[in-house]
Amino acid sequence: MAQCVQSVHELIPDSFVPCVAALCSDDAERLARRNHLSFAELLRPFTRLTSEVHMRDPNNQLHIIKNLKIAVSNIITQPPQPGAIRKLLSDVVSSCQPADGLVANVFTAGDYDLNISATTPWFESYRETFLQSMPASDHEFLNHYLACMLVASSSEAEPMEQFGKLSQEQHRIQHNNDYSYPKWFIPNTLKYYVLLHDVSAGDEQRAESIYEEMKQKYGTQGCYLLKINSRTSNQASDEQIPDPWSQYLQKNSIQNQESYEDGPCTISSNKNSDSNLLSLDGLDNEVKADGLPNNFRAHPLQLDASSDPSNNIDGPDHVKSASSLHETKKANPGIIHGACLTLTDHDRIRQFVQEFTFRGLLPHIEKTIRQLNDQLISRKGLSRSLFSATKKWFSGSKVPEKSINELKNTSGLLYPPEAPELQIRKMADLCFLVQHYDLAYSCYHTAKKDFLNDQAMLYAAGALEMAAVSAFLQQGAARPYPAHYMDTAIQTYRDICKNMVLAERCVLLSAEILKSQSKYSEAAALLIRLTSEDSDLRSALLLEQAAHCFINMKSPMVRKYAFHMILAGHRFSKAGQKKHALRCYCQAMQVYKGKGWSLAEDHINFTIGRQSYTLRQLDNAVSAFRHILINESKQSAAQQGSFLREYLYVYKNVSQLSPDGPLPQLPLPYINSSATRVFFGHDRRPADGEKQAATHISLDQEYDNESSQQWRELEEQVVALVNKGVIPPNFHPTQYCLNSFSDNSRFPLAVVEEPITVEVAFRNPLKVPLLLTNLSLLWKFQPKDSSGKNDEEVKELVTSEPEMIGTEVISEFLINSEESKVARLKLFPHHIGELHVLGVVYNLGTVQGSTTVDGIGALPGCHTGKHSLSMSVRGRQDLEIQGPRLNSTKEEKTSITYGPDRRLDPIIVEEMPLLEVFFIHFPTGLLCGEIRKAYVEFVNVSKCPLTGLKVVSKRPEFFTFGGNTTALTPLSPSASENCSAYKTVVTESASVRTALASVASAADFGIGTGSQPEVIPVPLPDPVLLPGASVQLPLWLRGPDEEGVHEINFLFYYESVKKLPKIRHRILRHTAVICTSRSLNVRATVCRSNSLEDEEGRGGNMLVFVDVENINTSEAGVKEFHIVQVSSSSKHWKLQKSVNLSENKDAKLGSREKGKFCFKAIRCKEEEVATRSSEKYTFADIIFGNEQIVSSASPCADFFYRSLSSELKKVQPSAHTEKQSTEDAVRLIQKCSEVDLNVVILWKAYVVEDSKQLILEGQHHVVLHTVGKEACSYPQKQEPPEMEPLKFFRPENTAVSSRPSAEQLSSLIKTSLHYPESLSHPFHQKSLCLVPVTLLLSNCSKADVDVIVDLRHKATSPESLEVHGSFTWLGQTQYKLRLKSEEMHSLQLKACFVHTGVYNLGTPRVFAKLSDQVTVFETSQQNSMPALIIINNV
Repeated sequence: MAQCVQSVHELIPDSFVPCVAALCSDDAERLARRNHLSFAELLRPFTRLTSEVHMRDPNNQLHIIKNLKIAVSNIITQPPQPGAIRKLLSDVVSSCQPADGLVANVFTAGDYDLNISATTPWFESYRETFLQSMPASDHEFLNHYLACMLVASSSEAEPMEQFGKLSQEQHRIQHNNDYSYPKWFIPNTLKYYVLLHDVSAGDEQRAESIYEEMKQKYGTQGCYLLKINSRTSNQASDEQIPDPWSQYLQKNSIQNQESYEDGPCTISSNKNSDSNLLSLDGLDNEVKADGLPNNFRAHPLQLDASSDPSNNIDGPDHVKSASSLHETKKANPGIIHGACLTLTDHDRIRQFVQEFTFRGLLPHIEKTIRQLNDQLISRKGLSRSLFSATKKWFSGSKVPEKSINELKNTSGLLYPPEAPELQIRKMADLCFLVQHYDLAYSCYHTAKKDFLNDQAMLYAAGALEMAAVSAFLQQGAARPYPAHYMDTAIQTYRDICKNMVLAERCVLLSAEILKSQSKYSEAAALLIRLTSEDSDLRSALLLEQAAHCFINMKSPMVRKYAFHMILAGHRFSKAGQKKHALRCYCQAMQVYKGKGWSLAEDHINFTIGRQSYTLRQLDNAVSAFRHILINESKQSAAQQGSFLREYLYVYKNVSQLSPDGPLPQLPLPYINSSATRVFFGHDRRPADGEKQAATHISLDQEYDNESSQQWRELEEQVVALVNKGVIPPNFHPTQYCLNSFSDNSRFPLAVVEEPITVEVAFRNPLKVPLLLTNLSLLWKFQPKDSSGKNDEEVKELVTSEPEMIGTEVISEFLINSEESKVARLKLFPHHIGELHVLGVVYNLGTVQGSTTVDGIGALPGCHTGKHSLSMSVRGRQDLEIQGPRLNSTKEEKTSITYGPDRRLDPIIVEEMPLLEVFFIHFPTGLLCGEIRKAYVEFVNVSKCPLTGLKVVSKRPEFFTFGGNTTALTPLSPSASENCSAYKTVVTESASVRTALASVASAADFGIGTGSQPEVIPVPLPDPVLLPGASVQLPLWLRGPDEEGVHEINFLFYYESVKKLPKIRHRILRHTAVICTSRSLNVRATVCRSNSLEDEEGRGGNMLVFVDVENINTSEAGVKEFHIVQVSSSSKHWKLQKSVNLSENKDAKLGSREKGKFCFKAIRCKEEEVATRSSEKYTFADIIFGNEQIVSSASPCADFFYRSLSSELKKVQPSAHTEKQSTEDAVRLIQKCSEVDLNVVILWKAYVVEDSKQLILEGQHHVVLHTVGKEACSYPQKQEPPEMEPLKFFRPENTAVSSRPSAEQLSSLIKTSLHYPESLSHPFHQKSLCLVPVTLLLSNCSKADVDVIVDLRHKATSPESLEVHGSFTWLGQTQYKLRLKSEEMHSLQLKACFVHTGVYNLGTPRVFAKLSDQVTVFETSQQNSMPALIIINNV
């Protein structure tokens, strides 16, 4: 149980006090009424004695009574009706609420921290009122009247006569059989005569003389002169006198102050009276002719005749929903009690009560106890004192008490008033009232035995109850508290006598006693036992006290506390005590909250919501319903729908209270703020036939970190180029779409008149669909005028300033159960300034018919739309995005701080140009190397001109806009033969395929030495694209060399003609997705020709071998490939002619076929090389058809240069790693084996598609770097090298050798032998055959070379001897020569043969070294080809 203000030792004596009746004349009552008090109420604050009282017990022992209190009340002749008592108790409880500012005790148990109210004043008020309002009954005498005060006024004409009439009236009430109520303790009731004198208005002398007369008639002990009203009421305001009455009157005056509409019972009491429960009387009743008031006709707790007494006041059905909204009014604060009384009067009243008790009441009680004791002794014939006799009776063997179940149901047995058993009970009650608990216990014990013997169960239960209480209250705890007495009494009252009121009194007393002994568990069990269906209020209060017992245990039972608080809350609710119900649920919620008991939490929150709503605590109701909805609910869909409808209903009521107030925050649906994305710009246009808009950026694209980095690099590249190679320090990459991955630390820039789209991620956690209507963004805008001044204007409504910011409204947005869905909301800024997107505003509702309707019925919606809306409320949700955690400085690392996220705070800047790009006839699939022509259209859709249009891509080899000059760019495809994308010239068919040469420069195709090949200016006819203008340009595409799907990024860069400070440029992105299929694989090798001279008489010819393989596996319907032309492009070499032996003129390749071509390459003429810059390339075309493709024109040359530059890019890194300290001579050696010949193979493919034959064309490039090394057009996949075991070694010499490799040195000298192929010699005439042989040595490098020619055979194996045969070189066997740069030298040698045969003359070994080097290397030239000679005999 909760802590109480009174201890149990104070509570019980105060609950059972001597009762005194008051009977007043009308004049006397009128004097008291001047103070707005009845006579009984006037005495109320002074009825507790301030000093100890002494009296003697029957054994003549002195007995001390401490803190004695008496109860004075007006005589009422009607017993109170149970319904009225219940109503009173209900009012008492509802009027006593915890104080608002009361700080509850913080109670810690385990991991629970609970705020619990330590005291329960409403329970104490209930208990006090309950004990006071108990009707007097025949089986006990505790609340029977012991005495009666007869009060008359000194102002009456005949006061003594009035006293006589009052005395007769009292006698009539007590002894006339017409009155069964009130009850009187003994027939000889003490009468005490009081003369009331009004000091301010009365005659004091007369009063004194009357008092003297009274003393003579009634004795000094039996009368009293009480002087009151020492001042007039109009003096009341002059002096502030304390009001001790209000605390007593407020408790029980509710029924007079309040008219109740919710219950069936009304109180028939005096309208003018504020009287207390037991002192109510009716002054408006008729006064009889004899002047005696009929003021005891009706009990104040009597119901109207029209009311139904059987109706249960606190039953579940009697309370309308509005009942508990009635705040209980306090006693009228305008009435001042005791207005005519001074402090002296207060003392006089106190003195009067003391005198009455000392001189009248206590001597009367003492006398009565003695008489009763004497009667009992004479009856029993025992020793003189019952006190000593009881000791003898109970010292011997005790008769075992029969169990309660064995006893017959004889609760109906009644004793006559003079029955000796009742005299014992009377004596016991008298002793109890004057705190003589030892004697009381003895008497109760005796009486209990008698009653049990007679099986008078009601009497027995009463004796057991009081015996237990007396035993507990005995001084020095003579015996332990007999709790089993109480249990038996409770069971008897409840089960046999069916008297729940008496059972409840037992429980209240016993629980309090057990609590004082810290027996909380037993107390809780006792309290719970008495909860029943017949009274919800009692059950609620007892359950609440039981809950407090559980929490106050030595080891607190927190969950039991919470469970019983819930039960109490439920019963409070049924009893109409909404505030107490709400409080119980809230206290229990502390235990259940956050423990994962979601269904219990939902139930509690739902109840709290409903109770709060009933009490018009709408904010609490909204908060509770909000909790049900925002926690991950495990409820069924129907239950969730019910919760949601209740929530909407409550919310609607809240919003109606303050329709102009700020919009409330709605809990549903969930918004994932960090997933909010913001997009600046127009939506992408859909594809229109062959016209396809640039992909740019849209909210449909997923964020990809790698791709985002690529776009950033492309933008940096083009910005660096525009700014002369340097990226400006204030450059930030353009961000059109902001999300949680982008850098949101700066305010984004948005352009006026371009929409801003905010994508909000909603999630519906419920199993019922949510319908959002009129969904739009909530924003704040600070416009800036031309002078840059800020005008703070807050716009939060769509209708407010549409000319500043246009707001898109989504009329209906349905989110299905447990669905995540994004809404894209647009704003249209029409003015420059600062915009802040605050959140979203919408009507939240449910779809009608989606779930079963329970709880509060759905209101018929007046909504017309796709979905039928049941009920909706307008509210908002804020978008609050937490920025990234800062982690750069030490302070940031040690603390948790977050940076700003400004994606929702764009700055609207002035108008900028806006470019749209469309691609026409843009392919999605190509063969590797295929050339296709498309068109690109540039449109300026803004009102500003744009300039500086450039495109940048990581794959510049994929596309070209053509050369810089119109001469190099072919006409549109329809003008040329076969609709070829190439520039073609018809040629006469030449039998020998000789080359047609032309010259072109890389600069003509936008690829200079200094520029970046990736950044390509768009060749617009006019550098400025005016508003609304559109330009169409041809665009050639070449399929990438690798098969598969390629994503190729284009970034279009453009600027405004007017330079703006905030936005320097704008970009447009396009990602082309091309799927390529395999076509041809080209491999080429170049090697030195062995012929000494070419037609021009110069050395240094090359042979180029080209292998072409068709690796297409009939994909894309390709039938066959035709090689139509092979072109070369080089600064120093050119193809001269084809030396193919086969006569396959068309060079067709079917599937998986391979063709081999051999071409002769010669150096360009020296004068040609000298006269032009080193950037000029010579293009030579060898044609296999009757049409020459001009390879030095667009697009052939474009793609050649682009592939060349990308090839160089790949090679570059290795060049950088070489040491710059390499000597020039060594570099020369390396150069002599290098060749910069590039071969372009042009082809046509015949494709059958939809029974039509198409001709596709394309080109492959092979870059030949080194003599003898094979190059390939198809990028070879590198096999990953196998893991080798780790080797640990100490490097001897870390210096990198700058010497050339053996391979490079071996090709320093080119050798060739000139001799007759066959020779006939007459061996029979001359046995030796001498053959002259010329050895031609050519220095391929630009450095001086020392050459050693060794003619001696150095055969190491017998096989090599057989190959060489037996011939010998005659003459000098070793020659030492020095060849200057590119010098040729011939040696005349002689070979000697002794018989016929085929001989290999390639035996001379040539060694070479640079003049300033030591190491000698053998040349490998002659070992590669045998020089065979045939010697015949004639």
